Amino acid sequence: MTNTTDDPANVDRFDVEAVNSKTKRVMYEARKKIFPKRVSGTFRSLKWWVMAVTLGIYYMTPWLRWDRGEYAPDQAVLVDLANSRFYFFFIEIWPQEFYYVAGLLIMAGVGLFLVTSTVGRAWCGYTCPQTVWVDLFLVVERFIEGDRNARIKLDKAPWSVDKWRKRLAKHAIWIVIAMATGGAWIFYFADAPTLARNFLAFDAPWVAYSTVGILTATTYTFAGFMREQVCTYMCPWPRIQAAMLDEDSLVVTYNDWRGEPRSRHRKRLEAEGKAVGDCVDCNACVAVCPMGIDIRDGQQLECITCALCIDACDGVMEKVGKPRGLISYATLSDYAKNQAGQDTPTTWRSFLRPRTFIYAAFWAAIGIAMLLALLMRDRLDVNVLHDRNPVFVQLSDGSIRNGYTVKILNMLARPREFRLEVEGLDDARLIMVGQDSDAAAVLDVAVGADTLKAVKVFIAVKPGALAGKRTKFDLVVREKDGGETTSYRATFEGPGES
Repeated sequence: MTNTTDDPANVDRFDVEAVNSKTKRVMYEARKKIFPKRVSGTFRSLKWWVMAVTLGIYYMTPWLRWDRGEYAPDQAVLVDLANSRFYFFFIEIWPQEFYYVAGLLIMAGVGLFLVTSTVGRAWCGYTCPQTVWVDLFLVVERFIEGDRNARIKLDKAPWSVDKWRKRLAKHAIWIVIAMATGGAWIFYFADAPTLARNFLAFDAPWVAYSTVGILTATTYTFAGFMREQVCTYMCPWPRIQAAMLDEDSLVVTYNDWRGEPRSRHRKRLEAEGKAVGDCVDCNACVAVCPMGIDIRDGQQLECITCALCIDACDGVMEKVGKPRGLISYATLSDYAKNQAGQDTPTTWRSFLRPRTFIYAAFWAAIGIAMLLALLMRDRLDVNVLHDRNPVFVQLSDGSIRNGYTVKILNMLARPREFRLEVEGLDDARLIMVGQDSDAAAVLDVAVGADTLKAVKVFIAVKPGALAGKRTKFDLVVREKDGGETTSYRATFEGPGES
């Protein structure tokens, strides 16, 4: 048998494989678990309030009622896919009015640009669903397993009855929260009480169960296991935010001009006459960070600007008798001035500049335009289709008759009576197909609540009333009680020359 290791080519190949294997271990290092420590302070309290408000809105909104009358659903917020409607309290959006939804999305985008250009990734740190649900899962984790040191110790400990008990309890509550998340979502698309009863009775549509299953799995996985990886590797916003930030944007900043050189042996170094900064190198800012980074290393992609490191550092500064603000919200321009020896505190005026005013003005303009459009929009629409074959018919008395399909859309949540008449054709007579009545100058049409009604109508006129082969006229629809009026510009075909 030949010894392959004596072949130089084989030796080189084995060396390359060894190098590649080592490189893979470095490039694809396994995730290191992060055990954020609980902290108290201004920003932590703000996050508690944001979490309570946002989760309350998400879980409770489908159960709010809004009286729209007997002909419309009474759920305050409802995406009625079956009937192609979107209800938001007193607002009802039809499919042809989707531009309102587009306007809201544009406002959300501009608002996100405005927030990021002024206060950095505040959306990521406080109101992003991933952040909110991770905070909620951490509350459960701390309640069952203890704070940071206890969780680290439990994670390293061998499996025992106590460890199994705590882990099973934690994951069971996580799954319940994840199921509630998926369950709340489906209630936005159907009457919540009815769907809840059908869901528990296993009589709901299959899409409801599959949606709950998918959202349960994603919430449980993202908030329970992936956590900071979602923000770092899956979310595109950390990359996009670079274009939104500038030197006047507020970001969480370690003021190294004040904290360096850091040391845990302040008293000894001061006694020796050596320079020492305010940072005592306690790593409290690292211990509380949900992303597991050290803010003292400067601005980083992973930082979500949750400001928990500020609370942790302020607490330490109070204990050692130093001023708060070693880690603080600051603009890069103010930071540079302070580093140069100028005492320049960051205030609200620091980030009010032309860029933010432009974003705010654009955002407000879109909102005002949408509000005016909502207040002034018509709740009545009409569309007219001319018969193609035959284009016209000449009756025995010499009159010319055209056929039309008239579609009347009543966009109010109550039935309405309308009158259909013609303007621009002298002595025009209307006949509704399927109705046992004589030709008349006006036709009455009843349209149900939130309904599109199509009626077949014949219009007959004397040849002398026509201007040529094609005559333009208006088909007018008026509400009988003096409400809305709308019209459609139509064409009457005749035998004359164009």
